[in-house]
Amino acid sequence: MRLGLALGYWGRGPSADHVPLAVEAERLGYSTVWTAESWGSDAFTPLTWIAAHTSRIGLGTAVAQMAARSPTATAMHALTLDHLSGGRVLLGLGLSGPQVVEGWYGRPFPASPLTATREYVDVVRQVLRREAPVELDGRFHAHPYRGPDATGLGRALKSITHPLRRHLPVLLGAEGPKNVAQTVHMADGWLPLYWAPGRPEVYGDAVRDLPPGFRVAPLAQVRVCDDVAEGLLPVKAMLGFYIGGMGHAARNFHADLMARMGYEEEARRVQRLFLEGRREEAVRAVPDAFADEISLVGPRERIRERLELWRQGPVTDLLALAPDPHSLRVLAGLNS
Repeated sequence: MRLGLALGYWGRGPSADHVPLAVEAERLGYSTVWTAESWGSDAFTPLTWIAAHTSRIGLGTAVAQMAARSPTATAMHALTLDHLSGGRVLLGLGLSGPQVVEGWYGRPFPASPLTATREYVDVVRQVLRREAPVELDGRFHAHPYRGPDATGLGRALKSITHPLRRHLPVLLGAEGPKNVAQTVHMADGWLPLYWAPGRPEVYGDAVRDLPPGFRVAPLAQVRVCDDVAEGLLPVKAMLGFYIGGMGHAARNFHADLMARMGYEEEARRVQRLFLEGRREEAVRAVPDAFADEISLVGPRERIRERLELWRQGPVTDLLALAPDPHSLRVLAGLNS
């Protein structure tokens, strides 16, 4: 099982720890480092900065939001950074949800998310293969655009820049069973947000028969500490925000996933408390058991035992949200 370092996205501003953590992860033999975006910092610029301070570690987006850019713009970002880094990019994409897509990006959330994702990846891969001008008679991502307000002057184009790698890996963030099944069928890897090693069936039958070389790369908070309950507090804070704040009361993919994992009543309670403005109560309402099964928290020996569960399943890459160099080093030692 390969290890990756997940840095997420910025809060109020850039973290002074991110580059040192990435450099330390490379020194320890971590395979990849990953950045994200929500509605603030973007995913690609920090990766470019990290690329300039490292030489070997893979550079992944987990995830770049599809609504943030047209598929051709995303492909331009990926092929540019791939050249500058010497072929180290892994392109992780995610659809996000209606709250972010419509509230932040000012675009309609696609009526058929599976179709929109399929078309988006198709265009990205056409750009990266550079075999012919990009053409797609798509419902959401038509190239050239021929909608009712088109000028009629658009023509199919091929990238001026020759991509360094025609088969740059594309991974997808997916939560629902149908989305996961499509991801297994069409992508090079899958980025689960919550992964419970003992219950892969939550994601559907697709995870039982994965194609050769397919990456399963879940994110998990890793914290080496003596007090498990205290160590779980950052995990619960993250879950409270995602389950309560990353979506609408009537449509929240993160809350729905928690419910499918056996915590439906708790998920709805967290969501209700958060939306009522009672955020501290929402965090406390996240069950310790749920936070614990999707993370690696506690003393070294406890993490060693629990790490075996992650190795026994389909996980190929564990992307560690590790806030400190000590936790990075301990995890590297336990996985060697």
